This record gives sequence, structure tokens and C-alpha cells, in this order.
Amino acid sequence: MNESNTEIKNFIQKIIDDDNNSGKWDGRVHTRFPPEPNGYLHIGHAKSICLNFGIAEKNHGKCNLRFDDTNPLKEEDEYVRSIIEDVKWLGFDWQDRMYFASDYFDQMYDHALQLIKLGCAYVCDQTGDEIRKNRGTLKDPGIESPYRSRDIEENLELFKRMRDGEFGDGSKTLRAKIDMSHPNLNMRDPVIYRILHSSHHRTGDKWCIYPMYDWAHGLEDSIEKITHSICTLEFEDHRPLYDWYLEKLQVYHPQQIEFARLNLNFTIVSKRKLKQLVDEDVVEGWDDPRMPTISGLRRRGYTPESIRNFADQVGVTKRDSVIDVVRLENSLRDELNKSSARVMGVLDPLKVVLTNYQEDKTEMLEAVNNPEDLSSGSREVPFSREIYIEKNDFLEDPPRKFFRLGPGREVRLRYAYFITCTDVIKDKNGNITEIHCTYDPETKGGNAPDGRKVKGTIHWVSAKDSIDAEVRIYDRLFNKVSPEKDGDFLDALNPESCLIQNAKLEPCLADPGHETYQFERLGYFKKDEKLSKKENVFIRVVSLRDSWARWIKQNGT
Repeated sequence: MNESNTEIKNFIQKIIDDDNNSGKWDGRVHTRFPPEPNGYLHIGHAKSICLNFGIAEKNHGKCNLRFDDTNPLKEEDEYVRSIIEDVKWLGFDWQDRMYFASDYFDQMYDHALQLIKLGCAYVCDQTGDEIRKNRGTLKDPGIESPYRSRDIEENLELFKRMRDGEFGDGSKTLRAKIDMSHPNLNMRDPVIYRILHSSHHRTGDKWCIYPMYDWAHGLEDSIEKITHSICTLEFEDHRPLYDWYLEKLQVYHPQQIEFARLNLNFTIVSKRKLKQLVDEDVVEGWDDPRMPTISGLRRRGYTPESIRNFADQVGVTKRDSVIDVVRLENSLRDELNKSSARVMGVLDPLKVVLTNYQEDKTEMLEAVNNPEDLSSGSREVPFSREIYIEKNDFLEDPPRKFFRLGPGREVRLRYAYFITCTDVIKDKNGNITEIHCTYDPETKGGNAPDGRKVKGTIHWVSAKDSIDAEVRIYDRLFNKVSPEKDGDFLDALNPESCLIQNAKLEPCLADPGHETYQFERLGYFKKDEKLSKKENVFIRVVSLRDSWARWIKQNGT
């Protein structure tokens, strides 16, 4: 993790410093990143990954990768593999410390027996709906289960029979015996185990009872000798239960610390809702470049460095807030501006014929690969009588401050010549099909010997030398600042989140030598290897600048 003032001063590091100074953990720092393998990781998880692994690295400690696989109905090996790939791609190494909650099922079961023997847990026959109904409210105490008074021997027998598969799903649970009038609702006899006759992705059919997260979480931390169990703020109200379990069992007791999760505007980070987008074919899969998943960001063209830098910039706080997605995009722009080779591509081609240029001639013009990195050198770009420019770089009746091409107007072609429009060719319906121009051979390279100036510079490609490509202009998946506010989040989908254009590109892009390119004046693009298995497809990584500020001003949230 990169060092910064934000990182150095965050409150978690201060807690660790205090612990180290007091000798609380014998100078150890041991964290963990514990995702549930029920979906692909997203940008919010990336912050947690950077924090947990970064804290360990900064303090010469260790960080485990642990899968909280306690729900066989939602978890799959596919998600396990994707999580492993994502964490590695972000640049972090758990070495030999990859664990699963299911590794500890036997120990968790034995601890549950221990809790029963202490008189602190009982088997309950109430349904899930009855448990929720009798839980009470913040104002009203809950109602004790009629099965709360079962004796220890009966509870032990029933729990063992639950494990042996004698009862149906949902017919019984094991609950902690705490306090049904406790001001914290999480402490009102929470469920520890439920019955699920479902095959587990690792343990198969060995178990038909599965631990609840609150029970498993603390025990996993305890078994792995975690020192600082770093969670997001929604687990703050669960910390008393975390502590209660470990204290009752008298086992190794880590410290749980909560921080604010990452929330981005224009973005959904609920795994359930992201899965809905995938399942309903709203997107093309978990790695769709519009998705906030790490795999989607990776395919889009984000780099590990840009995401880690973004996580550092956002920092670590105790207060929930919404971060502008522009900050994430800018983190990527800053990096790509320095590293990306420049090329020219025309996304919406309009043919230009240079009537005074030799018909069969092709000349090679020198173009700079990256003005931010002169060591990257230059390349040769073919120039010929017929070229393509962007349609929106020409107006038949341009306004006064339109500094591009129009009848009788002169512009500079990037790296090439000054050209002047002399004629406009239209079809029978009045649509412009091509424009005719003359070029000034004395202006090669973009400067006029007579000193005349032109205000407009546009990009182009040689018609006969260009390559055809499908270009996908990906934009934000949602067009509301808060997609989940005021109704169904699907109503906030941006209908223009993916625009497909048939483009003309520089010939060097037939076999790209770089991961990402800046198409001059247009944005950053990369060849999409997944889509390009069938045809030549480039996707936009990010625009050159934020284009949504005006939209937000006009439309609000």
C-alpha cells in the first residue's frame, strides 16, 4: 500500500499503534479479508482488500484470505476462483494462508455443544417468521420462546439429531440464550445454527446444519489468531454479540474494528442487485465493463495501481459518505495520461477528399507516441488523398465560435497539413456523404511558413490504410446519482451506457502493442480480448474528462 498522510493518520492505524505500544498483541498485527463466495467482488471490496492487506504490510504483519462459506444455497466454486483472481490482480499475497469457514465446521459444532452445556443455548421449534415476530422492536422487548426452558440434556440431544438430519429445513434452530429485552436487537436470542439440507460446494452432504455468520465470524477470527478484525460499519451493532460468544467460550478474543464502507454515486454495490443485473441479462455478465465488479473494472481497462491509489485517496473513516465516481475515474486518467500511447481513430467517419493531392500517393508522417513521455518515441502515420474525419468536426453552417471545419474554413490536421473546405457532396436526401478540400503542401507538420494561424486542430485517418473496428463507448450504467433512491434501481438504468460505432482506426491498431491507447481528442481505449475473438472490438476505458458535471447540474439526483 502506498504511504500517504491519510493512511498514516487513519484511526485504525492509531489503534494499532496504541496496541503495539502497550504490547497488547505482543507486537503482532494479523488481519483478514473474509468475503462470502456468493458473487463477484466489487469496488467496495477493493477498498477492504487494500485496507486489510495494506495494514498488515505497513505493520510487518500478516493478512489471511478467508472465504465465509456458511450458506450453501448461494455459494459456488466459480465465485471462489474469481475472488482469488481479483485479490491477486490487485497485487496482494496471502502466501499459504487461504482458509474457509467450512474448514472449521467441526470446531464450530463442538463450540456450540459447549455453549449448550453452559446453559447459554437452546434448540427452538419456532419458525423463522415467529422468531422475527417475537423479537420485539427498539421500543418493545421481545417475547421469550416457549422452548427456551428446555434443559441442557434435551438441547444436546435435539442438536445432535439436527446434525444427524432427522428434521426438515426450518423446523428447528439453535439459538443463543441471552436477553429478549436487550436494547440491542442482535442480542435477543439470535440464531446460531439453522437446518439446510443442501449440498455444500466443499463439504458436500456432510452437513445439514450450517452456522450463522455472527457465530462463525468470531470463531474463525479466534481460530486464526487474528488481532484486528476489520469490518464495515453495518457490523458495529453486531460487535456485542461477537464479544459475547467469545467471552462465554473463553477462547482467544480478537478486537473487532469498524470502518465506513465505500459508497459511490451512479453505482450499485449490492451483490444481490449486481447478481440480478447478470441473471436478467441487463449486462453481459459479471465482467461487463459497465459493472463495478473488480473483474468488470479489469476488463474495462482499470489498472491495479489506479484502484489502490483511489483507495488511498478516499481514506478510512468512521462516517458513511458517498464518494464521487469521478475520483475513481480521475485516478485512472492520471495514470493513463502518463503511460498510454497516442493514436488516432475516427469513431463516426466522414470522408474528406483532398482534390489537389496526388491520387496514388501515400506519405508517412511522424507522430508523437506520448507527449508526457518523450522516451516513448514516435511512429509513422500514413497520409493519402482520401481521409476520414469525425462527422461532428464539420458543420455546413457553423456558428462563429465553431473552430473546426466548414465551407471556406481552414483547419489543421494533426501531424499533417492545413486543409480548406471547398465543396460539400450530398445524396438525393440531402445527407452529406463527403466533403472536398484542398491542402496546403507548405504546412506539413502543422505550421504555415507565412505565419498564418488556425484555431482548430482535428484528428483523421487515411481512408485506404485505416482498419475497420467496432468501438463500444461504455458509459455509466445508471443515470441517477443515487440509483436506489425513489423506486426500483432498474428504472435508473442509462439507456446510452453502451453505444456501438463502426470506426476507422490507425493501421498500427491491427496488432496493438499496448494495453491501453489514448485516441486523441476522444478518450482512452483498449482492445477487448473477449469480444475480439469474433471481430476487432475496442472499448472505451474512460473519457478524457468528466462529461457528467453539466448533466448533474441540469438533472440533479
